[in-house]
Amino acid sequence: MNLLRRTYPVREGDFIHAGEASIHVKNTLKSLNYNQDIVRRVAICGYEAEMNLVMHGGDGVLKVIISPDMIRLEVEDSGPGIEDTELAMQEGYSTARDEFREMGFGAGMGLPNMKRISDELFVDSAPGRGTAVTMWFSVAGGCP
Repeated sequence: MNLLRRTYPVREGDFIHAGEASIHVKNTLKSLNYNQDIVRRVAICGYEAEMNLVMHGGDGVLKVIISPDMIRLEVEDSGPGIEDTELAMQEGYSTARDEFREMGFGAGMGLPNMKRISDELFVDSAPGRGTAVTMWFSVAGGCP
């Protein structure tokens, strides 16, 4: 049984609103009295995922599902897909355009950070069909 499920739209190229979904998720978890560590981890992964959508993914959504023992982030987009997922998981590998790099983004740490910070990460992508990323965060001792 899910405690809470929310879906947030994320628009390609919308740097003005980038990060708002992860802020909403962070504030929701704080209001539910989750410990600071899990709130931080989920917020970081949410932000990394949002920025990937804004820069690479076309329009998409960030979903959060909060259950008694697990928090799950799901990110889906309608972008070009990832040609080589294994390569994209390597720290420093980036396909970010120069304009994004000039803004301070595109260091190639998004997916590697998400993998390192989440308890489990699954990436489903192929060229021409978009990308879906699912991250799980275990809540020690169940829901607060």
